[in-house]
Amino acid sequence: MKTLHKVFAFLKRNIILILMTLIAVLSIFLYRFQQIEEPVLAGKTSYHFYLVAQNSVDPFWKEVQKGAEDAAKYYNVAVEFNAPKFNNLNEELEFLDIAVLSKVDGIITHVSYDGDFNTLINEAYDNKIPVVTIENDLKDSKRKSFVGANSFILGEEAGKLMKLATGGKANIAVIMSNDVGKDTASQNLKLNGFLGVINSVPGMKVAKVYTSQLGALSAEEITQSIINGGEGINALYITDSVDTIGAAQVVVDFNKVGEIAIVGYGDTPDILRYVDKGIIYGTVMSDPYKMGYESIKAMMEIKKNNDVSTFIDTGVNIITKSNVKGYEDKIKQKD
Repeated sequence: MKTLHKVFAFLKRNIILILMTLIAVLSIFLYRFQQIEEPVLAGKTSYHFYLVAQNSVDPFWKEVQKGAEDAAKYYNVAVEFNAPKFNNLNEELEFLDIAVLSKVDGIITHVSYDGDFNTLINEAYDNKIPVVTIENDLKDSKRKSFVGANSFILGEEAGKLMKLATGGKANIAVIMSNDVGKDTASQNLKLNGFLGVINSVPGMKVAKVYTSQLGALSAEEITQSIINGGEGINALYITDSVDTIGAAQVVVDFNKVGEIAIVGYGDTPDILRYVDKGIIYGTVMSDPYKMGYESIKAMMEIKKNNDVSTFIDTGVNIITKSNVKGYEDKIKQKD
């Protein structure tokens, strides 16, 4: 019994020392465990993919990049993101050419309807480099898959929003990005979808289609000329997120809120704020994060199984004042 009392007394006097020793031993164990696990988690990546975007300033493409990078981490692959600062067809083609010459494991690329993307995509195919197109598609090329929204449906949904925004009576100006603006009317599914709805309503018509050249600045200039033109334009349909912000700001500056309805594209914080305030009636857009993520996922299907769906639909997001708060909450949860 005395011995047991002595043991308890010893433990009581040295409890702090004993606890510190246990903590030190545990720390060493955890450190060694991490040393063993780290190479497994951060080991050599299995593939190197190359992503070519339309530009590096549009928040839409930043979200595409984020989605692709998150997927790359999940699949333990490397993804290299490249894009001209502003929309520049020749620079996009240069990046795509570099990807082919570099013999990367796969290429994910935005394509323009103008330019020789077909040749480079087919050259990649001949060099056994699979290509996945995003945002726009080139069905006649040898790309493996297209990841994005159905452009015709995007246009249709924008047309439906415009009908609601104007009560079915509108003299509309369309502002398109220079990339889409170079496309012919027969190929431009987004514009065709929009026109299909507008032309079915007797009180609505598209008065003019403009092409922006320099992002928001050009959209601002176009919107100013529309306001000052005296042609009775009371609605704007805009197909680019940067242009949507620029046009909306001019409508605010010229005190035309409520007189000119805006249906735009994108979900940047500025655009969502404009929607919430009723400056922009609504926006219709594809899901850029999902587009980036699914493009990496599609590339992995190609590399592992040599098989993938030729069209992966990322869906259409429709944002108006009625659902903008809920949409913002979803974005916060995703972040």
